[in-house]
Amino acid sequence: MFWNYCQEKYTDDFNLLNNAIQSQTSPRTKIAFLRQFHQKLSTFAIDSKRNNDLNNPRHYLAAILAFSIWGTFSLVLKPLHSYASSDILFYRVFSCALIMSLVSLLFKREKLKQNLNYFKSISKKEKRKTIIVNIGSSILLTGNWFSFIYVMNHVSVRATSVAYLVCPIITTILAYFILKDKLSKLQWLSVFLSLVGCILLSYTNILDMFYSSLIGFTYAAYLVCQSQNKQFDKFLILNFHIVISALILLPFFPAYSGPVPTEFKFYFFVEIIAIMYTIVPLLLNLFALTGIASSKVGMILNINPIIAFILASTVYGEPLNPIQICAYGLIFLAVIIFNAKEIFRLKTEKL
Repeated sequence: MFWNYCQEKYTDDFNLLNNAIQSQTSPRTKIAFLRQFHQKLSTFAIDSKRNNDLNNPRHYLAAILAFSIWGTFSLVLKPLHSYASSDILFYRVFSCALIMSLVSLLFKREKLKQNLNYFKSISKKEKRKTIIVNIGSSILLTGNWFSFIYVMNHVSVRATSVAYLVCPIITTILAYFILKDKLSKLQWLSVFLSLVGCILLSYTNILDMFYSSLIGFTYAAYLVCQSQNKQFDKFLILNFHIVISALILLPFFPAYSGPVPTEFKFYFFVEIIAIMYTIVPLLLNLFALTGIASSKVGMILNINPIIAFILASTVYGEPLNPIQICAYGLIFLAVIIFNAKEIFRLKTEKL
């Protein structure tokens, strides 16, 4: 059935392929045409699998788990508040790059060969696009991490929480215009409710909103960029992003790093951040994006700041006023509305 559907969808391409093979054109031209046709079929197969996987709750569970982990980030980051944000970032990224590169070389060599062969098979235009997207993703990820750590330790936990309330709105809008994700009227209503909630939260502090928007935009843009990496292994792509991030930071390390930390506590928390708050949730996030539209992942992201706000008020004693409670209520309602179709479908299936 899949092959028949491909023939129907790509009738003109099949005819062109047949003519090209039977024609007297040069072997180089035929190979170029075959590569282009193979790329179309590969993309179609991945998109078909992605659409089928929308019925699989594993992708939703992966997104929920990833953002729930990030929601508790302050528990391991606050103990390092006496260290410079740049030092935390340097050691976090270098540690992640080392761990992931070792795992790739020891356990992912076959996947690495397959991915390199695929990269060699695509056109020059696609190669250039892939390189630009992934280097850009590394820069966005580096900027997001530094701004998050700085704001968390030197501004407020609440400002970072607002960032990940702004992020879903930015992600949804970027996905709509760039990826052509389709949104229903109810989903647009949920975007509007989220926006109202964010405006209420930023009403008393415009500077916090500026920091929040910066953090939110860098991660939203990163999420949208990952839709271009569906053909590559998720672990290897993340490894590439983190290695490039480490190379970006390396020239700044001698000038901007402080004295080498001597406390065991620093390395203990940095390794927890590197593995449990960087590698694991990012892999879960990339897995979720293979089966859920970017706009939906963006809205599920609201779980992160809701948990962070609860911690800010209960653990760190940051006051929570009635306006903020109302704003969180609106945002939580927006998440339910945005994913209402999937929530009610899963309940119906269980019944």
